[in-house]
Amino acid sequence: MNNRPFQRCTRCVMDTTDSKITFDENGVCDHCRNFDKNIAPYWKPNENRMEELQKLAEKIRKAGKNSEYDCILGLSGGADSSYLAYIAKEVMHLRPLAFVVDTGWNLNVAVENIEKIVKGLDLDMYTEVVNWKEMADLQLAFFKSGISSQDFPQDHAIFAALYNYAVKHKIKYVLTGSNSATEFIRPPVEWIYMNDLRMAKDIHKKFGQRELKTFPMCGMLKYKIYYRYFKGMRREYPLDYVVYNKPEAEELLHEKYGWTKYENKHYENVFTRFFEGYYLPHKFGFDTRKNVASNEILAGTLTRDEALRMLEQPPYDPDQMQQDKEYVAKKLGISVEEFDSIIESPCKTPADYKNSMWMIKLGAAISQMLGMENRNLRI
Repeated sequence: MNNRPFQRCTRCVMDTTDSKITFDENGVCDHCRNFDKNIAPYWKPNENRMEELQKLAEKIRKAGKNSEYDCILGLSGGADSSYLAYIAKEVMHLRPLAFVVDTGWNLNVAVENIEKIVKGLDLDMYTEVVNWKEMADLQLAFFKSGISSQDFPQDHAIFAALYNYAVKHKIKYVLTGSNSATEFIRPPVEWIYMNDLRMAKDIHKKFGQRELKTFPMCGMLKYKIYYRYFKGMRREYPLDYVVYNKPEAEELLHEKYGWTKYENKHYENVFTRFFEGYYLPHKFGFDTRKNVASNEILAGTLTRDEALRMLEQPPYDPDQMQQDKEYVAKKLGISVEEFDSIIESPCKTPADYKNSMWMIKLGAAISQMLGMENRNLRI
């Protein structure tokens, strides 16, 4: 565990709970310095690149001219994916298929937001329902593993289901709500690990009870090489071409479609709310609100003082947290007492299991060398 003296960046709110963080003589962290060096010179937050966006739209339309849909996008009901759907349909004039993955944990507000966006934009929607017994078995295995990345089963199922469907149905373009305006600083790898299917399989082999017959899977080699170079699949980031001021985007979505804002990023999902709001800070001392707020500080949509005041408050209401704990335990088929015992077990890391860290490091190094990745990953 991290035994460094506590220190917080004087510019953003990242601190030494990120064990690899470094500070200069002014107390500014390496995330901020990387932003100034590798992102800020090329990021134009107040400049609409409409000509480039329309060229991209034309390319997508041409590739899908003989198909029912010219692209596909994952829709979670959150701000990024909802605004992406708006841009794809109303600005780019594309024919996107809205792809929804039901992992068994979405709150009503997420379901309602999805319905509002789909209806308001007149989109076709496909919902893939993950086998609940397999999802629960893998999630319980991950809790028993003791690592920090408890959202891997959900994240991987959503990622794999989307890309597997796109390739199967020959949809060449996948649009993603990932964007530079809100993701300069990703959660450190020790907080939330990468897409490592080898690790997941080893954890499930050690702690799982049920065979994963239908659970969506897509390893990084399959995604980055086979799907891209053999199947011709492309991933595009439309929100990087527009002025993406998140509060303004949320207001637009609310006014046009009745969309509802969540308490925190990713809190449309009860499992993720419990994982990020309780499990990570309680067991590991990690608070993902720090990197989210730091992104907003660098983007100029939040002041550091506002972020510090926010961090003085608990991630979410303690009574709600207890209800969520009981709900998660019940859905996973264990008692609250057994769940508490699992949570209080020794902390582990991906290094305690078979993993593909060397491959992830190599991929990140190549991406940074080629200018495809400018963030401060520090894998």
